[in-house]
Amino acid sequence: MCLAWALERYDHVETIGFDYGQRHAIELETRLTLLDAFKQRFPHWAAKLGPDHLLQLPTLGRISETSLTRSAAIELSASGLPNTFVPGRNLLFFTYAAALGYRRGITTLVGGMCETDYSGYPDCRRDTLDALARAIALGMDTPCEIVTPLMYVDKAGTWAMADALGGPPLVDLIVEGTHTCYLGDRTQRHPWGYGCATCPACELRANGWTQWHSTTPPAPKS
Repeated sequence: MCLAWALERYDHVETIGFDYGQRHAIELETRLTLLDAFKQRFPHWAAKLGPDHLLQLPTLGRISETSLTRSAAIELSASGLPNTFVPGRNLLFFTYAAALGYRRGITTLVGGMCETDYSGYPDCRRDTLDALARAIALGMDTPCEIVTPLMYVDKAGTWAMADALGGPPLVDLIVEGTHTCYLGDRTQRHPWGYGCATCPACELRANGWTQWHSTTPPAPKS
């Protein structure tokens, strides 16, 4: 969704993925298929799509005792946060992205963080990302803007945004090509996409899909 949003607004967009030993590493494979599909199905965006980058952050997975980086049941931790929270993840992601952008002349970073219907992750909050952008700008002595188009949009609104940006072709591509399931399950296909349907990420995605469809009038028959 954020990729389509960025391609609609910027003349040049580069993508970046992070391999940090995540349990749902299947997302690193599906993203390549998704990028190819974007180029084929949306030629007006293809010319804006620049190189893709994959960065390795294995140490993050090794020092994180979370259910996203080891085989463990998803539950609330003693801190009150779900144990799917990977401490420092978004802080490192944006810092690495900014370092890569520094040598490529890129100062705008786009992320899909949201604090509307999320799990309470402190590194998804707007205040956190504003502070991080200021720190990066000071530390690298260059402008830095962290843009989060989904920050105040719930999951139903995200589906609606996709429909507004690219219509059914984009919605279908997101359903078929993206991955959010924390367990990395690509064996079960649901109306909203692939996943276990029981982890928090799947539940949020499914509920958003249902809510969007309940408030969206059916397409006219041809």
